[in-house]
Amino acid sequence: MKPILCLLLALVFFNCNSKKEVPPKTPFVWEAANIYFLLTDRFNNGDAMNDVNFDRTQETGKLRGFKGGDIKGITKKIEAGYFTDLGINAIWMTPIVEQIHGGTDEGTGLSYGFHGYWASDWTNLDPNFGTKQDLHQLVKTAHKHGIRILLDAVINHTGPVTDKDPVWPESWVRTGPQCDYQSYDNTITCTLVKNLPDIRTESNEAVQLPNHLIEKWKAEGRYDQEIAELDAFFERTKHPRAPRFYIMKWLTDYITEFGIDGYRVDTVKHVEENVWQEFRKACDYAFAEFKKDNLGKVLDDNGFYLVGEVYNYGISATTAFDFGDNKVNYFDSAFNSLINFEMKWNAAQMPMEQLFKKYSDILHSDLKGYGILNYLSSHDDGQPFDATREKSFETATKLLLCPGAAQVYYGDESARSLVVEGTEGDATLRSLMNWDAIKNNTETKTVLSHWQKLGQFRANHPSIGAGIHQMITKEPYTFYRSFSKGDIKDIVVVGLNLPVGKKVLDVSKIFKNGDKIKDTYSSTMSVVENGKVIINSSYNIVLLEQKNI
Repeated sequence: MKPILCLLLALVFFNCNSKKEVPPKTPFVWEAANIYFLLTDRFNNGDAMNDVNFDRTQETGKLRGFKGGDIKGITKKIEAGYFTDLGINAIWMTPIVEQIHGGTDEGTGLSYGFHGYWASDWTNLDPNFGTKQDLHQLVKTAHKHGIRILLDAVINHTGPVTDKDPVWPESWVRTGPQCDYQSYDNTITCTLVKNLPDIRTESNEAVQLPNHLIEKWKAEGRYDQEIAELDAFFERTKHPRAPRFYIMKWLTDYITEFGIDGYRVDTVKHVEENVWQEFRKACDYAFAEFKKDNLGKVLDDNGFYLVGEVYNYGISATTAFDFGDNKVNYFDSAFNSLINFEMKWNAAQMPMEQLFKKYSDILHSDLKGYGILNYLSSHDDGQPFDATREKSFETATKLLLCPGAAQVYYGDESARSLVVEGTEGDATLRSLMNWDAIKNNTETKTVLSHWQKLGQFRANHPSIGAGIHQMITKEPYTFYRSFSKGDIKDIVVVGLNLPVGKKVLDVSKIFKNGDKIKDTYSSTMSVVENGKVIINSSYNIVLLEQKNI
C-alpha cells in the first residue's frame, strides 16, 4: 500500500501503512507540564524500617514530626500507574537532603525537618527519606513511565540551631537581623525567621568547611572523597570557595549522579538574582555532563528545568517582580518558569473565559519564551482556593485547563482536607495522603476520575497548557487551543457547562466535514457534519480531539 499522510489525535502528522490506529508521540514541553507536588514524608510509606532516625522521638506538635513517607513509597505509586492515570508527567518532591537531627519550636509546637527545608548536610540523603540507591531506582522508574523528577533546591539557609545541630560558622551564615520585607535589602540580607541561619550568598570570600561537617564526613568514611570532589569543582570553575558555590556543587551532584530533570528552587527572592544566574550555568553544565555520560537515560531534548518560588509573584507582573524599591527579572538567564501565586485569586474572581484569555495573552506576549506554574493549593499557602474541598471539580477544571503549567498538590485529586483540627500554622496543609478514601469512598473515586480525565487530556495535548486560547462560542461555552512547534501541530476543542445529554457544537472553524472526533471525557465518537459535532453524554463537559482515519 502506498503510504498516506494520516492526521492523528492532536493533529500530529506521520506516515502509516494501514488503517490501524497508532498512538501518537505527544511532545513534552515544560510550559504545559502536569507537575505533581508532594511532601516526601506525607505521601506514601514504602519502607517502615526507615521511619525513625537520629533519635527523633520527642513528642511534636500535631503533624510536625516524621510520618514515614519515603522515596520507595513514591516509586511504588509510579509502578502502580497512579501518576500515569492522572496524566502526570513530572513529580516535584520536597527536599530529601539530610535534615537537622534535633527538633525546634517556632511557636507552633516542637517540629522536626520532615518537610525537607532544614538542611544539615546537602551531600547526603536523609535516611528517613531513603538511600541513594532508592533515588536511583525512583528516577529510573519515573523515566520508564515518561515522568520527570524535580528535586527541591535550598541555597538561602541552613536548618535551625538545636541541641544536636550547631550553628554554621559566621563566615557561612548570619543569624540576624530578621527580614521585615519592606525593601530589597531587608528581604535578602536577613533571616526569614528567628532561628533560621541565612547563608551569606552575597559573599565572595573563601571559607573553610564547618568543623561539624568535616567530623561527620570522617566518621562516615567519605571525607577524602568529598574533599577531592570539591577541589576538582573549584579548580574547574575557578569560583572562589564562597558558601554559595559549595552548595551549588552539592546540589548539581544530584544532576550528574542521578539524572534528575529539574529543580524547584526555594526562597528565590531572598537571594541575590546573580546567584540564580550562576546556578543556572552550574545546572546546565551538570545536565550536559550527565547526558554525555548516560546516553539513552534522558527522556528528550529539553534542557534542565528551573522553576522558582518567588513568594507572591503573579503572572500580572510578567517579568518584573517589584520589591517596592527595586524590580527584578528572575527569568533573565536563570529560571524557565516561576510559581504563579496569583492563580487562586484569579480563579475565584474571574469567569473562566476571562481567566483563560488573560493567561494565554500574557504567555504569548510579555512572557513569550518563559512559563508559569499555576497552583490552587500548596504546602505553605494558608489561603488556598478551596481549603474545605467543597469545589474539587471546579478546582480541577480551572487548574488543568488553564494556560501554563499545572501544579497538582498531593491530595488535590482526592479531596484531601486542608483543614485539620488541632494543627497550628501550615501543618494543616500537610496531612497524610488519603489513600483509604481513594480505595473505599465512592465520592472520592468520582472526584479522582474527573482529575484523571482532565489530566490525561492535558498530558496528551500540549495545546492546553502551551497553546493559544480562542473562544468559539460564549453560550454554550466552547473554546479551542492551538499549538505548534517545529513539525508538531496540536489543536483541541473544549466545552464547559454544557447541557447533559445531547450537545450540538459548532467546530467549523477548527475541524472539517467528515473529520472523526472523539470526546475523551465520555469516550464518545462523532463525525463533523455541516460544521458541527453531536455528542450525547451524561456529562456537562466535552474534551474534543481529532482521530486519524
